[in-house]
Amino acid sequence: MAASASPDSAVARVIIENCAIATVDADDTEYASGHVVVAGNRIESVGAGPAPEGLDGVVRRIDGTGHLLTPGLVNTHHHFYQWITRGLATDHNLFNWLVALYPTWARIDEPMAAAAAQGSLAMMARGGVTTAMDHHYVYPRGAGDLSGAIIKAASDMGVRFTLARGSMDRGESDGGLPPDFAVESLEGALAATEETIDRHHDASFDAMTQIAVAPCSPFSVTTDLLKQGAELARRKGVRLHTHGSETVEEEKFCHELFGMGPTDYFESTGWLGEDVWMAHCVHMNDSDIAAFARTRTGVAHCPSSNARLAAGIARVPDMLAAGVPVGLGVDGTASNESGELHTELRNALLINRLGPHREAALNARQALRLGTYGGARVLGRAGQIGSVEAGKLADLVLWKLDGLGHSTIADPVTALVFGAAAPVTLSLVNGAPVVEDNRLVTVDEDAIARTARAESQRLARIAAGG
Repeated sequence: MAASASPDSAVARVIIENCAIATVDADDTEYASGHVVVAGNRIESVGAGPAPEGLDGVVRRIDGTGHLLTPGLVNTHHHFYQWITRGLATDHNLFNWLVALYPTWARIDEPMAAAAAQGSLAMMARGGVTTAMDHHYVYPRGAGDLSGAIIKAASDMGVRFTLARGSMDRGESDGGLPPDFAVESLEGALAATEETIDRHHDASFDAMTQIAVAPCSPFSVTTDLLKQGAELARRKGVRLHTHGSETVEEEKFCHELFGMGPTDYFESTGWLGEDVWMAHCVHMNDSDIAAFARTRTGVAHCPSSNARLAAGIARVPDMLAAGVPVGLGVDGTASNESGELHTELRNALLINRLGPHREAALNARQALRLGTYGGARVLGRAGQIGSVEAGKLADLVLWKLDGLGHSTIADPVTALVFGAAAPVTLSLVNGAPVVEDNRLVTVDEDAIARTARAESQRLARIAAGG
């Protein structure tokens, strides 16, 4: 039987039918051939078979034969600015990679940030991402309104968006990794973060833009910034985000500087809780996982970036078994040059099977859940997005699975996760098309590519002193 919300005869409706549907609801309900009715920006009904007859206000009817419909993908960790520094320091571990690239990153300005955000968002949106996030923490003096440029890029593309307004206040002279000219003062970072929340955060059910408080990492921020950042976030009612337990070097750094491991340090600064999510969390022991589970602290799992920087394999099966909220992240494209989240479904499954759980680590449906409902939960939006259910926001993706790359894989979810990256026939965000027939419809992809290349070259010249 179809699940449905109360119909409104005055609203415009879009019907998608004759497609396989993976709802990713609490029961993992699936339909071999079903329908979804979108009314305005909400899912009105979902169920088996064709859509009900006689619906008012139908403006479009889509035949989804040969397709799988899923919730839109939710990205939980990224650094958009890195789109214009891809392919550098390709054989470095995390700390050496950061030292190599910080001097270049510290020279970004508003046009560069805008072009990089457009490129990052375009690549993800074309691959089925409907909710994106950006952890931006590099704010050089005099660089312009970087946060505003990033938010505008997401708005222009029509993608739902969380900006994690990052910050760094521990430069090289204080034992941190970033150069001193790349960091903000404690007071400046907190004031700028609060201003960003006041200007841009929308707490409504169908919000397109939200803000999180996001000091960068234990090795680039002071304890005061972590503590006061947590206080600011909770006073403003927004979420908290940072990097955690990414590498063995980070764990050593925390023990040397603070006398404890990363998880204990975060807990001592107020950084565990159901309003917190952390990127990576690769090097977690049993007590760390138990602390995350007890506090419902979320994790953004970034398998490709972790492999690219040789950081290790996160214990995702153990986290899930303990009840830790886990989503997927692209991470910045200076450590995951593809910039796509739908490939992370496959990589999360394959890489975790190299760990101790082997073939039992993750299956196709668990991987899809990580990339959809898991991400929504991590971003604090599981009540609005992340599954195909009546009353939720109409963030949906229709994947083409009857072409060369997938036609001989009988199970559609297996085809999506195990197979090649599937083309997107339609992506809706808030009920509006963002992708049609594997092309973005809200922006000019080719123009974005040209502008991003020009800004990348300009940054390279500036960084080289030219």
